[in-house]
Amino acid sequence: MRISVIGCGYLGAVHASAMAELGHQVIGIDVDERKIAALAAGRPPFYEPGLPEILASATASGRLRFSTDIADAADADVHFLAVGTPQVPGSGAADLSYVDAAFESLLPHLGEGALVVGKSTVPVGTAARLASRLRADAPHASLAWNPEFLREGFAVKDTLEPDRLVYGVAADHAASMLDQIYRAAIEAGTPRIVTDYATAELVKVAANSFLATKISFINAMSEIADATGADVTALADAIGHDARIGRRFLNAGVGFGGGCLPKDIRAFTARADELGLGDSLGFLKEVDAINLRQRQRVVDLAIEALGGSAFRKKIAVLGVTFKPESDDVRDSPALDVAVQLKGLGAEVVATDPEGLENARLRHPQLDYTSSTHDALRDAELVVLVTEWREYRALDPEEAGRLVAGRRIIDGRNVLDPVAWRAAGWVYRGLGRP
Repeated sequence: MRISVIGCGYLGAVHASAMAELGHQVIGIDVDERKIAALAAGRPPFYEPGLPEILASATASGRLRFSTDIADAADADVHFLAVGTPQVPGSGAADLSYVDAAFESLLPHLGEGALVVGKSTVPVGTAARLASRLRADAPHASLAWNPEFLREGFAVKDTLEPDRLVYGVAADHAASMLDQIYRAAIEAGTPRIVTDYATAELVKVAANSFLATKISFINAMSEIADATGADVTALADAIGHDARIGRRFLNAGVGFGGGCLPKDIRAFTARADELGLGDSLGFLKEVDAINLRQRQRVVDLAIEALGGSAFRKKIAVLGVTFKPESDDVRDSPALDVAVQLKGLGAEVVATDPEGLENARLRHPQLDYTSSTHDALRDAELVVLVTEWREYRALDPEEAGRLVAGRRIIDGRNVLDPVAWRAAGWVYRGLGRP
């Protein structure tokens, strides 16, 4: 099919490339000329495993092209809205200005029978509002809402091989057009849920809210474990065997971050307040508070490990991205911890395989190095806050020969405490005795 993708940030660039990989004719539209130039040259403007390969393949084949002129999308049968919905400054609400601007600019270019498909994460009620606008000004076109469920680091796989497809539609033909686009996934047995606009919008924020709650729950248990001498990792293993609970997302640590979970639960809470149902989602405020408290717990453990003061102490911070296999530092717990320690007078040296450039743009006051060895050298404390494979694989004896003091805070509970303590390290995790 002929497809346009409006917005070529993280979601849009991956979606456009994956749709072309599936054989569709795709044009990606964005107002950022530098971004479009990079994508047209086959260079992703961010790090995502697998994306360079499918982007290069799709552009070379001619199935994927890019433009800054939305009029170039006029020939498309299906238009995906994939722009961002960031948090409004000073508020938890979602900023819909990019969605509205993209939608308005697209209206004059919608052909007969065109389908506009929302991918962006939006407050419930947004699709109904846009559908009403479409009926008034472009009745020859229709709207669907098709939420994304991408995991950074696995976004290409999640797009090509989704674990479910959700269609929010008001007409059968819209579902049929989406079926043509996702035919490969449907034929592979991917579950397909066809529902109304509101339910489709709620699926994404409900899923993210549940995952955030699960993470904050085990982090709350880690606080209890610290106070009682229990082991939160063994606790998670035990309750995770209950099929009703499951073990995934039950890893205690410094908490969640990134561009989705934090802003989505805040926007969901703000929307509930607008609906007069703030009490229904009041628990999400505590979920958010627990998550932010974990960052302070790591900082407190660091100060304790250094004898009560971080002033002029060299601290190696391993990781600045909010998760491994990403260069995303938005609302990153790792970067937040590094900045807090710097603010307490520590000589912080942060390292990360992919996120240094983005971190430096946000917090130039920190010292950065691409070398783990350089970060460790002469450090009086090591703080592991992003669980990159190379940090999980560190040899405690080798690392011990580099540092000035064998002290480590495992902010992700991914190291073997027995091995590190046997090598003479003072090891502290979260909720681990």
